Amino acid sequence: MSDLSTSAIVVARTRDELRAARAELGDGDVAVVMTMGALHEGHATLIRTARRRARHVVVTIFLNPLQFGPHEDLSRYPRTFDADMEICRKAGVDLVFAPTPDVIYQDGDPGVRISAGPLGAVLEGQARPGHFDGMLTVVAKLLHLTRADSAYFGQKDAQQLLLIRRMVRDLDFPVDVVSVPTVREPDGLAMSSRNTYLTPSDREVALCLSQALRAGADAAAEGPSAIRRAARAVLVAEPLALIDYLVLVHPTTLEDVPEWYRGEALLAVAGRVGTTRLIDNLPIKVGPGGGALEVFSDVHAEPPAQD
Repeated sequence: MSDLSTSAIVVARTRDELRAARAELGDGDVAVVMTMGALHEGHATLIRTARRRARHVVVTIFLNPLQFGPHEDLSRYPRTFDADMEICRKAGVDLVFAPTPDVIYQDGDPGVRISAGPLGAVLEGQARPGHFDGMLTVVAKLLHLTRADSAYFGQKDAQQLLLIRRMVRDLDFPVDVVSVPTVREPDGLAMSSRNTYLTPSDREVALCLSQALRAGADAAAEGPSAIRRAARAVLVAEPLALIDYLVLVHPTTLEDVPEWYRGEALLAVAGRVGTTRLIDNLPIKVGPGGGALEVFSDVHAEPPAQD
């Protein structure tokens, strides 16, 4: 049925193989970690967190073509399946689902997709039209196929995490979405599969993104204007980073927070370094006693009032 050559991990590549392997895990307390491959320590942290909390862990490895736009090179994305399996083995994964596109999209491009709505049209959605529709469509399919009780996602992809939470709530998926803090290199750079594209000099330039976020967080007690000003000063000092956006927004509406705002907010940045587009963010508590957070709490401050 499945490839059992990688230690005790079952590898399923078809729907039938997945169905049989998933049945062996039984019902209840099964976690899923969804990836596009090219696993790194950030993914390993997600898996280990899921492993500590759940009875069984399923990892999906699927390079989703719906998430790539016409000017984004799908063929360039790193493919490191053997190394990925070694990370899964060390982290204690029970089942890996590694399908090809024709397994996930049996009739070709799906005629019915999940729409991310207005929240998917701003920030990353503005830079990558259709990206979040493709992401939500495959996440929904993988939640159905794996029948997971919980799903673990990194805070680094903050807008993705927000949209998945919104989809799960709005469409009544019976799954608990768990956020895990962003994993960073010792120098502060957020771990990403795209970091492999960076030259040594590009990598030095890329540090301005995390440094800007940290500078903003250090000014959190002074309010939104101070946060934006401190973060922007770091980015302006690095002319080789072409910044798409730097925003301080409410964590559930993605609307810019006004000067009077106090509570949790998302400080997010995106830009291009060399030929590589990078994103990063930091959850922040704005106001007296404020500063950087690892992840958002379940209860945020009220969204800013509409004019």
